[in-house]
Amino acid sequence: MRYFLDTEYNGFGGDLISLALVPEHGDQEFYAVLPLPDEIHPWVERNVVPYLGSVPPGHHAEPVSRLSAAVEIANYLARESEPVIVADWPDDIALFCALLVTGEGEMVPVGSIRFELVSSPGFSVSVSSRIPHNALHDARALRDFMVHWEA
Repeated sequence: MRYFLDTEYNGFGGDLISLALVPEHGDQEFYAVLPLPDEIHPWVERNVVPYLGSVPPGHHAEPVSRLSAAVEIANYLARESEPVIVADWPDDIALFCALLVTGEGEMVPVGSIRFELVSSPGFSVSVSSRIPHNALHDARALRDFMVHWEA
């Protein structure tokens, strides 16, 4: 099954702040917020931080450690034999993969994962997302766009 990925991070090249995976089918979504860095990029402070908790009931918006988030992702993806992670921005995939690394030469047990970086002509998070710059809502918007575009 495909899972649509979006992340929020602390400016270009900055630390991961939040991450969401939205399945193509079904409603079991994954959303994690990580502890905020000591210094937050001004744009992120204005446009991302206020919306971190803007998620429906049943989603946890309280920050969790990187290790906890990595373990939760491994558990979340364990039900699929070969999940495909779809993103429309390279940093989303890079930050996702970096989160899976738990120590020198160690990573959470996620099995085989394929990644798909898609070009999304006509897609704009700020236009399509119900709450722009919230990873969960942005991942939902990407899924909806891709499913509609492919049809």
